[in-house]
Amino acid sequence: MDLRVLQYFLAVAREQSISAAAESLHLSQPALSIQIKALEEEFGKQLLIRGAKGSRKVVLTEEGRILRQRAEEILSLVQKTEEELTCSDDTIVGDVIIGAGETDIIRLLAKTAKKLQKKYPDIHYHISSGNAEYVLEYLDKGLIDFGLLFRDIDSTKYECLPLPIKATWGVLMRKDSPLAQKDAISPEDLWNQPLIISHQKGEDQYLAQWMKRDVSTLHIVATYNLVFNASLLVDEGLGYALCFDKIIHTQGSNLCFRPFTPKLEASGYIIWKKYQVFSKAAHIFLQYLRDTIS
Repeated sequence: MDLRVLQYFLAVAREQSISAAAESLHLSQPALSIQIKALEEEFGKQLLIRGAKGSRKVVLTEEGRILRQRAEEILSLVQKTEEELTCSDDTIVGDVIIGAGETDIIRLLAKTAKKLQKKYPDIHYHISSGNAEYVLEYLDKGLIDFGLLFRDIDSTKYECLPLPIKATWGVLMRKDSPLAQKDAISPEDLWNQPLIISHQKGEDQYLAQWMKRDVSTLHIVATYNLVFNASLLVDEGLGYALCFDKIIHTQGSNLCFRPFTPKLEASGYIIWKKYQVFSKAAHIFLQYLRDTIS
């Protein structure tokens, strides 16, 4: 039984699709299908129920569910063993790649990297910026080691480390705007204002609950992916941007930030793919990050 093929099987079980699993593994769909078929022949059992014609979804059989549980245990033990052996060296060289949106919580990652820098100067860090969809896509494709997200995590696909810092929602506006005279902004203050909001999936419903209004009834003049771009729209007087605090430094600019009232916060998580075998650099970074948090 090949451990690599077990990883392939778990990817199919996780994605519930051979084509989606093949994409995440950087394999062709026919090649992955052959590997799964060979695994079924090895055990003499059907592990997957393929969907009807036109459907890409697959379902695990009872034997498939048993194999998934055992494969998870086997690969977890293999990973733990590899980590114990490979991280015994004093010299660690490599890259740590993190996907994240714009947030002040990056400072926590920077503090962790700074602690590592003296002992492991040959570890290099790369921050790849984007919204949640971007981060998950790159994580699934194996292009980044970790993702920083502010949303519920799918525990069947990812492991996560909750962060002790929360991001606070509020409004980025011009200092000469009428709402800038207030210390905090209530939902009623925004009902009839031109708003600039994130086009990230899920955030509209999150904000709608706080706003006590369906997003479709609000005056949305623009959407953004990165807050810096939104800040330029605000600076030109297009509207009020709803975003996290401490991202745009307003000192010495035409802009200011006012928090929501009632307060609205978002919890952050560092996430990574289940059964991921880390490089030495990524493993030691996660270990130091845990220590920084605790």
